Amino acid sequence: MIKAVIFDMDGLLIDSEPLWRKAQAQAFKTVGIEPTDEDYDRYMGRGIKEVVEQWYHEKPWESPSQKEIEDLIVEDLIALVKSEGKLRKGVQQAIDICKAASLPMAIASSSYNLIIDATVDRLEIREHFDHLHSAEHETHSKPHPAVFITTAELLGVVPQDCLVFEDSPSGVLAAKAAKMKCVAVPESSVREHPYILTADVVIDSLEEFTSEMLAEL
Repeated sequence: MIKAVIFDMDGLLIDSEPLWRKAQAQAFKTVGIEPTDEDYDRYMGRGIKEVVEQWYHEKPWESPSQKEIEDLIVEDLIALVKSEGKLRKGVQQAIDICKAASLPMAIASSSYNLIIDATVDRLEIREHFDHLHSAEHETHSKPHPAVFITTAELLGVVPQDCLVFEDSPSGVLAAKAAKMKCVAVPESSVREHPYILTADVVIDSLEEFTSEMLAEL
């Protein structure tokens, strides 16, 4: 029985993938790296620290430091979120359905708290969530399940009684590793990814989510 709901943030509540790509492209260009669309899909849903570390491992550079690249990406992203961020279609509908079922809600994201705060304020949705939890406080980011397990603890429920909304393959894998129910709302480019297909339900938009679907989970 579902007793609490956890929402991913990037790509699910906000169409932030283009913003992430823009911020990363600007930062990585300074060290001679030009990620492709396939590269962005490969790292979708993972923490930016891990992404920068992986690129440094593949194509090491001398300066600036990994931390400076990471900070530059975060700074640019927050600016883009504040100026361009928009609530994705169906988000308010999904929130309303969960509210009507009296389910506590939280956000569990690979993004840093600074980014989460900027996003929920830009989208004006902070009031709907009991907790906002970042994987920056965990030893491992998604696809490790730690961020979801800790969020379940914050909500006061066992993982098996949680429903997760996710859009990325790594996020779906994390949710299932935490033994949670999962509704995947992927981009078309990753819809047939093996991890996406492990979700309990796969839909193209949160506009498709219904109270009946929640009851069946």
